[in-house]
Amino acid sequence: MMYIKDLHERDIIRGVYLCKGKRSAETRNGKPYDNVLLQDKTGTLDGKVWDPNSQGIADYDEKDFIEVYGEVINYNNNLQINIKQIRKAEEGEYNPADYMPTTEKSVDKMYQELYAYIQDISNPYLRQTVEFYFVKDEQFIRRFKEHSAAKTVHHGFSGGLLEHTLSVVRMCKYFADNYSILNKDLLYTAAICHDIGKTKELSSFPDNDYTDDGQLLGHIVMGVEMITEAVRSIPGYPEKLASELKHCIVAHHGELEYGSPKKPALAEAVALNLADNADARLQTLTELFKDKTGTDWLGFNRLFESNMRRTSI
Repeated sequence: MMYIKDLHERDIIRGVYLCKGKRSAETRNGKPYDNVLLQDKTGTLDGKVWDPNSQGIADYDEKDFIEVYGEVINYNNNLQINIKQIRKAEEGEYNPADYMPTTEKSVDKMYQELYAYIQDISNPYLRQTVEFYFVKDEQFIRRFKEHSAAKTVHHGFSGGLLEHTLSVVRMCKYFADNYSILNKDLLYTAAICHDIGKTKELSSFPDNDYTDDGQLLGHIVMGVEMITEAVRSIPGYPEKLASELKHCIVAHHGELEYGSPKKPALAEAVALNLADNADARLQTLTELFKDKTGTDWLGFNRLFESNMRRTSI
């Protein structure tokens, strides 16, 4: 198949893509047409079906895999495809993995490394908290391995949640090894569990969109609810320890305006916030610079509140 990132103006393509979105509209003259958003693992492409009632356009809906035939054009400095034919693809004609962005790292190896950190947690209550989901809950493990860490901004790809979590845990290990004020067991547990609510906040691919609870509650609240469920399953769990763990989850965004119900009030919560923020920002830059060469300025970036470019060396 021709991946979206490899398309050029004037390419004539026939291939299967995911119909990420479909919206009917009318021209100024009242003629109906369809706006279609095509997706594969390399990106998205706007499409136009100027004659949706023609014989060559079969019935299709959002989230269908469709074979499209058309010409790639340049419209307002953006590529677009004028679609002449559409056919709903059958199972076996496509590989779903080709239509969602995925981590470039080995999911199994990352999970093995994360599991080693779990084994390094000495406190029995904290360790059982992590094992409740990451060892005993096979459905959760499958979702966690496949999930993204965000709809956009950073780690917005399958396996992104695992990749982000592991990066945060690695940074927290450095903090715990170098700053004696930090309780390693609490910090590891909080780092591993800080984004578990995202398995409920965002739907799985190919949607990767906010669920109803994601919109209404958010991953921080749902993450604390999940920690509470685990804590209740463990007899004799110290109340103060449970509150300290929940606080780390509640405060991991650091600031009220960034969605944290509370600002960090424990050293471990401060360390977790620093690690989470550092990985999110550096991954955002990684994705921003991807496939970019040279030292051209990329324009003002709202997240960093600055114009950004690569260094000259």
